[in-house]
Amino acid sequence: MSIQLRTYIFLDSLQPQLASFMGKTARGFLPLPEMASLFVEIAPGIAINRVTDIALKATKVVPAVQVVERAYGLLEIHEHDKGEVLSAGARILDYLEVAEADRLKPRVATNQIIRSIEPYQAQIINRNSQGMMILPGQSLFILETEPAGYTTFAANEAEKAARVFLVQVRPFGAFGRLWMSGPEAEIDAAAEAASAAIEGIVGQEPPKFVDK
Repeated sequence: MSIQLRTYIFLDSLQPQLASFMGKTARGFLPLPEMASLFVEIAPGIAINRVTDIALKATKVVPAVQVVERAYGLLEIHEHDKGEVLSAGARILDYLEVAEADRLKPRVATNQIIRSIEPYQAQIINRNSQGMMILPGQSLFILETEPAGYTTFAANEAEKAARVFLVQVRPFGAFGRLWMSGPEAEIDAAAEAASAAIEGIVGQEPPKFVDK
């Protein structure tokens, strides 16, 4: 079976809101702030089961997220010891017979800021989010990436850079989506940090997406 490495990204220290969001939404072992984390996304999705097995048997890491779709599979693993997480990642790469540089370079599909959100739009967003609430008058940062898993890195780096609120992050599927809210100046800083994080990831150019 030919396996494509789509996302491979190491988070050196999970930020409090991202860790809490994962704890609220994930079905696995819940992470704590400041733990190291690794997100791996591959295609086809079913092979993520074997990837999980490799990582858990080789190290002390535990998984918070495992999503098995037909097209793509996503795994998150974490541990207090950064070395254990990096070692698990190395074993995964060995199993897949690829290098970190063989991952896909993320492509930004959407990068926008909506300023001074209207009350009714805030209500709609809050009804469908699993994170913090956005309040009327706050600004909203929206980011979409392909592959999807990189949105977690963007969220983590944005939270490091600014006092913002994590409304929603969806790191699986064809496209990953991130929503963050906050005061206008803080959102600008968060958006800049998230964009720089994504742009700094090196890898193979992804296939061109054709919107039919």
